[in-house]
Order: sequence, then C-alpha cells, then structure tokens
Amino acid sequence: MSEAAPAAGAGAAREAAALLERTRELVDPRLRAAVGTLPRSLRQVASYHFGWEGREPGAGGAPAVPGAGFAGKAIRPALVLAAADAFGGAAEPAVGAAAAVELVHNFTLLHDDVIDEDATRRHRATAWAVFGTADAIVTGDAMLALAHRLLAADAHPAAVEAADRLAACVIELCAGQQADCAFEERAPEEVLLDECLTMATAKTGALLGCACAIGALYAGAGPEEAAAMDSFGREAGLAFQLIDDLIGIWGDPGRTGKPAGADLAAHKKSLPVVAALTSGTPAGAELAELYRGPLTGAAVARAADAVDRAGGRDWAQEQASDPMARAVHELSRAVPDLAAAGDLLALAEFVTRRSR
Repeated sequence: MSEAAPAAGAGAAREAAALLERTRELVDPRLRAAVGTLPRSLRQVASYHFGWEGREPGAGGAPAVPGAGFAGKAIRPALVLAAADAFGGAAEPAVGAAAAVELVHNFTLLHDDVIDEDATRRHRATAWAVFGTADAIVTGDAMLALAHRLLAADAHPAAVEAADRLAACVIELCAGQQADCAFEERAPEEVLLDECLTMATAKTGALLGCACAIGALYAGAGPEEAAAMDSFGREAGLAFQLIDDLIGIWGDPGRTGKPAGADLAAHKKSLPVVAALTSGTPAGAELAELYRGPLTGAAVARAADAVDRAGGRDWAQEQASDPMARAVHELSRAVPDLAAAGDLLALAEFVTRRSR
C-alpha cells in the first residue's frame, strides 16, 4: 500500500480551518445542551470557560464578544468526525461522541490551569482565577460526568466501546499529569528524555488517539482499524506536544494568550527543556543552574536562550517530523486509500505546523 505525506502549505491550513469551523457548528449545540443541564453555579463556570459568557472584572457577567477568540479550536471533536468520514460514516451519529471528547478535554484544561496556577487562557483570565480554585475543580469534575452521560444515553452500537475507551483514556491522562507534576519536583538532571516522551504521549497523545478511534468505531471500523487509528492520533499528539512545548517557550503572547516563557517560569520539564538539560553541553548546565532558582523577568529570557544554545529548540523541531511520519504509516494501515482520509491529514498538518 502506498503512503502519502500530509498536504502542506496555506491550502491545508485553510482546509483545516474550515473543518474546525464546521465541527464547531455541529458540536457546539450539543455541548451547550449538555452544559445547560448543570446546576446554575456550575453552568456559569463552564459557560465562562467555554467562552460563551463573560465575567471579567468590570464585565458584569455580560456574554463574551463573538469572535473574541475565547473558545477552543475544537481539534479533538474534529478528529472524531474526520475519522468517521474516513471510514465512510456520516457526521451526525458521531456528534454526541465528539461532544463527549471535547468535554473531557476541557475537564483536563480546568484542572491543568489550577495545577499549573496559569492565570490566563485564550486571552483572558482562567476560570479558577475568576471563580476560585474549588469552583474550577468541581466544574471540571462535572464536565467529565457529562461526557460519560452523553455516551451512556447514546443508542449507537459503538457507544459502549467508546465509553470504555474514553474512561481508559482519562485514567491515562491522569497518570500523564501526575508524571508531569512529579518531574517538577525532581532536580533538573534527574528527568530523562525517554520518560518525558512517555509522559507527553500519555498527557496529549492519548486523547487525540481516543478521538480518532471513537470516530472510526462510529463508522463501523473493526478492532484492528480502531487500534491503528488510535496509534495515528497518539503519534500526531506527540508531534503536537513537541510544537506546543516550543510555543510554551517562544510563542507570541499576543497569539497564545499566555505570557512569554510561561513554561520556563513554572520550571516545566517540557521536551525541549529536557533535551537541553540532557545535552551534556555548557548551555545545558547553565539551564540546570537557572532551574534551581526562581525564574522571573530577565532570568526567563536567559533560560530560553540556554535551551536554544543547548540544542533543545532544534531537537524539538526536528523530532516533530518523526511521529508524523509514523502517524501517516498507522493511518495507511487503517485507511489504505489515504485520499479518503484527507480531513484527518489536514488536521494533523494543522496541529503540527501551527505557530501559536
């Protein structure tokens, strides 16, 4: 069977943007309906987090301005629908499952923001910064419950297996988050690159793989095809994380909605950082020393420069292409005619070539 590389260039970016917009049009009503069943206090936090309502200081609880960029990109539900399409399935039967996947993703975001003490997301204050830590955590818990309720109420034959996969995925996500937090407590030279890659696959790749597998199942795919789709998503997720880690250091705050070098300030053992720390270079040793103390202001800039000089930036950029090659191989196992998987390839191209 032949393999093809993902389409490149502005055309692929436009195609992916159109796919994401169509996904939001299909999935948002289901998401809003699900969130609408929550008690008012939880619903308010969830609606703020999703960008449907505002509660910034001085905003008086007014609805968010349409197009303000507060909502997420909907990559994971788009993968569900694109995977269903690759196997000849219609989008509508899989919309509930796509919404469930997006709820799980946002459950993780609410909790991650609390754990990381991130004050901004999507260009405005995070939910915990507005409503408090407790409200953000319990709202995340409620979103997780809503995700499983959507699948429990779904009469589609694939819903039971989808629910099982999603539950297993959440456990893996939690293990990945726990490992990520544990890395922060360890000395800079104690975190190995292989275990960091394993953590990134669990924390990011697992949900992308789950989304792809669920979409395939809703279109009637068999176990082997679903497994290959899961592997495709995991590999794409690893490439996604490599790029995301680069953005976490060198991203434009005006585009990311987060301060420059936020991951460094938080002493994150991200992939380019660990690559630099384990490089055996003078710059890597300099970075390790910087990581032993507080990182603010000029120290953040010095740390970013040290990561760059130690080769962490180049390593991450180069490594991002390897999992994508493996992803396309896994996809070709499930969908031999890659022309039928054009939407999946466009989305994979989008998440691994984005700059914010």
